[in-house]
Amino acid sequence: MTVYHQGSRAVQDRVGVRELADHVGRAMGTGIKPVAAAFLELQPLLVVGAADPATGRVWATPLAGTPGFVRATGPHRMSVAAAPPPADPLATALAAPGTPVGTIALDPRTRRRMRLNGRLHPTERGFAVEADQVFSNCPKYLQKRQTYETVPDRVPDTPRRTTELSSAQARFIETADTFFLTTVHPHGADTSHRGGNPGFVHVTSPGELTWRDYPGNSMFLTLGNLLTDSRAGLLLMDWTTGTTLQLTGEARTEYGTDGERQVRFTLTEAVETGSALPLRWSPPEYSPANPDPAG
Repeated sequence: MTVYHQGSRAVQDRVGVRELADHVGRAMGTGIKPVAAAFLELQPLLVVGAADPATGRVWATPLAGTPGFVRATGPHRMSVAAAPPPADPLATALAAPGTPVGTIALDPRTRRRMRLNGRLHPTERGFAVEADQVFSNCPKYLQKRQTYETVPDRVPDTPRRTTELSSAQARFIETADTFFLTTVHPHGADTSHRGGNPGFVHVTSPGELTWRDYPGNSMFLTLGNLLTDSRAGLLLMDWTTGTTLQLTGEARTEYGTDGERQVRFTLTEAVETGSALPLRWSPPEYSPANPDPAG
């Protein structure tokens, strides 16, 4: 598989960063290096994104476990000893052989993250992913959280599905400093991180939200995917209570005359699950790279 498809190339050319993207893209491979394998085994959280084979809708979902529940079991294979609950919108996809998935392991303690995209194979304890793409990102826009604890008696609520955002959900989104974004292309899926100071995401109506696309690694995997396939899935988490908000819909990129980019997301469905995750993280230290959301 080539590093970039025509969507990413089109965005790179529009912004004028093709040469830089080629340089950055050389760091992407299919193998899991020893340092990456060691990183995976320390993580209590993995975010996985895919398209539901039944509906075609794209979702992102979190999986949590004791460190070691995610690990490299071969030079191109990541195994996950966890699965989403049956009510999760990705439960069917993550049990179907061959599902293209995008995953990201993010460690707020060290402000490091690793993305691994590939094809899923169910296992007795969860699933494995045969890697097509493995790469790390810089810590830009990633908030630091020094510690976490596991809350063993936390029981997930019954998921609540809606087609519009409530006022409480809108406040949840507009006070968030982090979300995860899954997009797809004809050969796979990708899950990335978006971060900023609270207020960097705007809810413009019960069915729409926007955010600025901050300068990043110039690969434009996400915007390239959206150029060829507008389906997208968002995941927001309350890092204290474990509540999750999963959104699915379509997104498009808007280009301003000043060179800034904005992504506009139109909601199809929202799934809110109280106490979904057993993790309680310490308060964030905002990244010094975060722009002023009012700027």
